[in-house]
Amino acid sequence: MAAIAVKPYVFKNCVLNIKDGATDLGTFEAAVSSAVLTPSVSVVTWQGGIPASVFQDTTTPVWVFDLKHAQDWETAGSLSNVLAANAGKALTFALTGNGSAAAPKKATFTAICVPGPYGADVGSVAEAAVSMPVTVAPVFA
Repeated sequence: MAAIAVKPYVFKNCVLNIKDGATDLGTFEAAVSSAVLTPSVSVVTWQGGIPASVFQDTTTPVWVFDLKHAQDWETAGSLSNVLAANAGKALTFALTGNGSAAAPKKATFTAICVPGPYGADVGSVAEAAVSMPVTVAPVFA
């Protein structure tokens, strides 16, 4: 069997675009310090009356989009203001990470918008962390 070489993916130079239907709300990568899509999958097991009677399968992935960003309540159209103005609304997100110029990876998905917190420790940059439920699974290209 051949040894498969590994080429770790470095997530950098990302682009985060948000749309409300056909309306482009903007790109927000300058405000983002972390953007992670995480699937959750459960294993389902059924055990019959004998040891050999076992059924196992997995559930369909349920995705969550975790986002950390600098709070900006002053700039019109900032990520903080977009998330707050669209709380509870399904928006389309396109997240592209560019590990190398030759191999960008893009995920497009729909998530329920969750507003971020307001405020922080005195004397620090106010950062917000939100976790948004994904309602339409990511399509990777």
